[in-house]
Amino acid sequence: MDEIEIPQYFICPISLQIMKDPVTAVTCITYDRESIEQWLKTAKDTICPVTKQVLPSSSCLTPNHTLRRLIQAWSTENASGGIDRVPTPKSPLCKSRLLKLIRELEVPGLYVNALKKLQVLAKDNSKFMEEADVPKAMVLLLIRCCNQSKTIGVEQALRILYLTWTPSGEIKAAVNENHRIIDCLTWIQGCDIANPVVVKTLAMQVLKRVIEAANTRLLEKLKSEFMEEMLRVLKLKFSQQATKSALQILIQVCLWGRNRSKIVQANAMFELVELELEKPEKNITELIFNLLAHLCSCADGRAEFLSHAGSIAMVAKRILRVSPATDDQAVHILSLISKNAATKEVLSEMLRVGAVTKLCMVIQADCSTYLKQKAREVLRPHSNLWNNSPCIAVYLLTRYQR
Repeated sequence: MDEIEIPQYFICPISLQIMKDPVTAVTCITYDRESIEQWLKTAKDTICPVTKQVLPSSSCLTPNHTLRRLIQAWSTENASGGIDRVPTPKSPLCKSRLLKLIRELEVPGLYVNALKKLQVLAKDNSKFMEEADVPKAMVLLLIRCCNQSKTIGVEQALRILYLTWTPSGEIKAAVNENHRIIDCLTWIQGCDIANPVVVKTLAMQVLKRVIEAANTRLLEKLKSEFMEEMLRVLKLKFSQQATKSALQILIQVCLWGRNRSKIVQANAMFELVELELEKPEKNITELIFNLLAHLCSCADGRAEFLSHAGSIAMVAKRILRVSPATDDQAVHILSLISKNAATKEVLSEMLRVGAVTKLCMVIQADCSTYLKQKAREVLRPHSNLWNNSPCIAVYLLTRYQR
């Protein structure tokens, strides 16, 4: 059987596949809709891949019905040769339809059905929906659900918000103008809701994005109850993704105002050490150590850290076992402790549980020069106490005295 020759103008310049939904850009070049929309969504500069001219947006793509009919006729004619028939594409989403669905969100009897339709549309039209202010509509809907203590439609609203979210000026304005969204997403964590693990995990992922978009003023005003709820998520461990999001949120917010003290007062040190003692995944360990290092920079944080009987031992054990990022934070934690809380009991504990040995090993290991220097700075001031101890090998001691 002769090989079927595909007409060149049936081929998308991006995917190099037969076009299923040909659309023509303002540059007069025709692409498959899915390929050009993905290009415009991910490319740094919205330019025509062929002509290199600027393309305004995906909304300026004109369906090429004539070419589509030619492709369909050709594919049908060559079906016996193994060519799949090209189906008629769905009509592209129009703004008037989208605005109609958004208006229906305000109607008690219609909003659930409108949400279901928007969720289906969001999977393939996220950019267009973001431009039509759908994320802001979801923010307002979630706040309304929280105010009325209603959970119907919350899952769909979260999914739509997650799918249509982009770090744009519009979404940042929506968050900062409607700061109740933070309380709402926190409220979801304590709700008796259908499909709880999925919904609460999704709420944590959305909350992480909200915190990233929030301005300094909003972050500085976060309540102690917010920190307590994030730590409760860590304690419950209902999903790996929720745990990761909670840690990322706490790392983000601890930099502002009195949040560091609020996190410490919420018993964070105990929960973080306990979580790490369960030997979580590498990326979780890195986040835990990052947060511990931030919290140990204040006196209350160091005191709470040392109040846990296994804290120093846990930090020592992780050095040179997880990742360079963990090593960096672990040595930083020991540095903060040895400089600011160096009682005889603490220094003896560091020696007994192997922290001193690990610091000596860092100097010998294939670590960065910066980290080796940091380890020496921890060891030198207390060498008189540690030199004569049987808890550390003599050959290690000679390294950090140089």
